[in-house]
Amino acid sequence: MGLAAVLRIALKALRVNKLRSSLTMLGMIIGVAAVITMLAVGGGAQERVREQLKNLGSNLMLVLPGSTTASGVRLGTGSQQTLTEEDALAIALEVEGVVVAAPALRGTGQVVAGNANWSTQFFGTTNDYLIARDWPLAAGRAFEPAEMTGSAKVVLIGQTTARMLFGDADPIDQVIRVRKVPLTVIGLLERKGQNALGQDQDDILLMPISTARNRVLGQSQGRLKRVGSISVKVADGVDMKSVEERIKELLRQRQRVQPGVEDPFTIRNLTEILQAQEAASRVLTLLLGAVASVSLLVGGIGIMNIMLVSVTERTREIGLRMAVGARARDILKQFLVEAVTLSMIGGLAGIALGVVGSFVVGALANWTIAITPQSIALAAGFSAIVGVFFGFYPARKASRLLPIEALRYE
Repeated sequence: MGLAAVLRIALKALRVNKLRSSLTMLGMIIGVAAVITMLAVGGGAQERVREQLKNLGSNLMLVLPGSTTASGVRLGTGSQQTLTEEDALAIALEVEGVVVAAPALRGTGQVVAGNANWSTQFFGTTNDYLIARDWPLAAGRAFEPAEMTGSAKVVLIGQTTARMLFGDADPIDQVIRVRKVPLTVIGLLERKGQNALGQDQDDILLMPISTARNRVLGQSQGRLKRVGSISVKVADGVDMKSVEERIKELLRQRQRVQPGVEDPFTIRNLTEILQAQEAASRVLTLLLGAVASVSLLVGGIGIMNIMLVSVTERTREIGLRMAVGARARDILKQFLVEAVTLSMIGGLAGIALGVVGSFVVGALANWTIAITPQSIALAAGFSAIVGVFFGFYPARKASRLLPIEALRYE
């Protein structure tokens, strides 16, 4: 018996009991839809972490000053100014695997442009900061060497700050005031979006570190040449943990830290933190998919149950078919095709429901979803496997009936 004939007989048998067939497929529909929705939600979580990693900058470390103690109270990271521009230069030149090490001074203040004003953060840094953060310019230019050494009154502006000060107007060559110091906008940064903490990375100003030190933050900063942080970008393919250890060893030597004494600085491997989050999101996706797969298992058990009932109800029909020449493998094929057809129709309906459900969940929960062809193929393939697995036993039982005993069955 050809496959087309077997499929035609299977569909005819399923149409005889439409309600029972529909209820049997319901388990597969819910199972496949649940798998697709859960994988979409988990995939969305991974996508958000990857986007944060991209916005942060690849292979990035942040070196921060250590903490200090006042009256027995530890004031936290950054309270003791222990890092200098020379430390950043030494890291860039002496630590193998480091692409750039960008020193930075941070401040906050009111920025004024014409009649508009906006409170934002600003960084005094170098062009290496743009390389470390993978942060290109949308318009304008970066700092020139003479501007870096001469405390030039120039600034790069983030997208949010530009919008708040200038609206839709071009900010290039406009003059803004930061702590009453006039600065000319020479570049507009590309949009970065929010970071992992939900902070707007585009609400920022970048100026030469000499400008921040000598003109904006005050002369005391100029004499000390201290910096608030050093952004370190590591080359691709280099072990970041080993680079971190070499930076730690170099800084301890430069700051003459004795053995056994706590480091007067902190190194944060930001890429490693986000990669750990991505791994956690991946585990979450697998866990959600595994939980949703239980409903597929339940749907498969439902198919087996209905097929066993069908074999019992159609025992005389099986006997007649075998009496007129049908072989055992024909009977096996017929009932197996019925089970797989139930499973596949339910799987296709479940895919449609799962895609719609994923978008609904994403819209209601304001959550990023990621529906991939792989997840749809996995759900469809799994539904077919469930049909074969749970349909084989009833089909095998039907094919092993003896024609005489089957004809006597009432």
